[in-house]
Amino acid sequence: MWNFEDHSMTGKKIIQLAAILGACAVGIGAFGAHGLKEILTETGRSETFETGVKYHFYHALAILLFGILALVKPEWKKLDLAAILMAVGILIFSGSLYVLSLTGITWLGAITPIGGLAFIAGWVLVVVAASKN
Repeated sequence: MWNFEDHSMTGKKIIQLAAILGACAVGIGAFGAHGLKEILTETGRSETFETGVKYHFYHALAILLFGILALVKPEWKKLDLAAILMAVGILIFSGSLYVLSLTGITWLGAITPIGGLAFIAGWVLVVVAASKN
């Protein structure tokens, strides 16, 4: 399925990545709303957790769009890297908010912006990709 020697992802692989990340967003969001509701309310971290889920979802949908664009515009070579940066952003930004919400480890808030920078870099790469050809 994944050819790591090639270092590039096809539109199909980007779409598959988006689907996996989207499914995870649904599962994490549902678990937070139902299974973790009491804990998150008790610790006052419901809003933080919801922010993580929102950004997770938004960027999973963005990755899906990048995959579709990669199928339509295969010459936009930077879309694969944009998708990878978005996935890294989800892991770092949303992941740190999930862990912070559940553990109260506040230093994790210091790495959250790194995920935000990965999101921004991904969006900038879309601009670069669209500027070529």
